Amino acid sequence: MIDQLRNHFEGPLALPPAATRWLLDLWQVIQFLDDVVDNDPISKSHVQHCIFLAIAGLPSNPFFRTYSSDLLPLLANAVLKWKASDDAELVGESDAKSFVWRASYYDVVMGAVLICHGPEAASNAAKYVMQMYGESFDDYLKEFKHA
Repeated sequence: MIDQLRNHFEGPLALPPAATRWLLDLWQVIQFLDDVVDNDPISKSHVQHCIFLAIAGLPSNPFFRTYSSDLLPLLANAVLKWKASDDAELVGESDAKSFVWRASYYDVVMGAVLICHGPEAASNAAKYVMQMYGESFDDYLKEFKHA
């Protein structure tokens, strides 16, 4: 998945290297935290790598340092949407709404496109960015029917 994201960021979205690196590092940290919450097996080296990214890598990235005041509200919103999705899933209320909330990473990607290229380019790329979400609704629902 990380290579697919990189291809989107470096290709059609033409994001600068620092923005691409920050978004890819963020993806790794989000996936790591999701594995922790779900009690999935995680290697010690991956834990150490993601701890470094979360504590030093993400905040020291030049894109984040320059645009942190724009990115922090997007990150906070993404966390709250993930929490809402997780809460719904835990009580058996997984539905189309919780599926959409789960994809909040792409809200952050959209914000990065807006920051890097401005409103017109972001508007033109909006559908493309939202279609990057790779999980299907049917697969999402199956995940909870087998849990």
